[in-house]
Amino acid sequence: MRIFFAGASGVIGRRLLPMLIEAGHEVTAMTSSPDRQAALEEAGAKAVLCDVFDADRLRDAVAAAAPQVVMHQLTKLPATISTRRLEETYAPNDRIRREGTANLVAAATAAGARRIVAQSIAFAYAPVDGVVSERAPLAIDAAEPWGGSVRAVQELETRVTGGADLEGVALRYGFFYGPGTAYAPDGQRGQEVAKRRFPLIGDGSGITPFIHVDDAAAAAVAALEGGKPGIYNVVDDEPAPAGDWLPAYAEALGAKAPRRVPARIVRMAAGEAITVLATNPARPANHAFKEAFGWEPKYPSWRQGFREAIG
Repeated sequence: MRIFFAGASGVIGRRLLPMLIEAGHEVTAMTSSPDRQAALEEAGAKAVLCDVFDADRLRDAVAAAAPQVVMHQLTKLPATISTRRLEETYAPNDRIRREGTANLVAAATAAGARRIVAQSIAFAYAPVDGVVSERAPLAIDAAEPWGGSVRAVQELETRVTGGADLEGVALRYGFFYGPGTAYAPDGQRGQEVAKRRFPLIGDGSGITPFIHVDDAAAAAVAALEGGKPGIYNVVDDEPAPAGDWLPAYAEALGAKAPRRVPARIVRMAAGEAITVLATNPARPANHAFKEAFGWEPKYPSWRQGFREAIG
């Protein structure tokens, strides 16, 4: 299969590209950085230098690749996220979701691609106490800047799945853990937990949906063909209360148990957006994607994943 891959150098891309090459796909990998071209070529892809915001150049690059599927795994987030500068941090990623996605969808359609597979997120649901399917409402009215980011997610998903000429599959990923992620021992979250700088907030009932980065990449491979176009949660089988996962994660890192901080203190120190994210009780379910694409995670629970992939 011919695939045009935007985001092949990212956290998912670095795990996904070898899977695609090993499966025998012909991959054209886009990068905006000349420094990354050689690595993509060495991995077995044809590298093309292009910025997703250059609509004309992008259209030409996609047309030249003549892809059957366009893979959209583009993100733009810094390695270290500051809670004091969230609006500045989220803005480039929001722009990719809005403007970059619009350009990719237009280029894919013009090139006659059959399908587009795009990265979305499973932690943007409005706070609901219980299991949520993909039909549950998103937190579009959340405190800023998080609310703006959720609306950018909604716009991405609408663009990807709303066209008549292109099969769109939006993968709502949970929080990534594993190599190269924030939850790797050398990642931001790993370092914060190791130094006891990432507290347990309130009663610890806030839910974190996790997915190992290799399971996320395998889901993208599964989404290349078959299955019904649409929006799908791609998370493990056990969305995790912070009171369960955070102590287990600290233990896997060989760190001391996390401190506990009241939600009101976090609200004053880090703002409403961070507090809402940390205390959201919604539990995204992965049943629809499993049934549609026959995918099963290698790490069905973060409990196993933390022990085997981190500890």
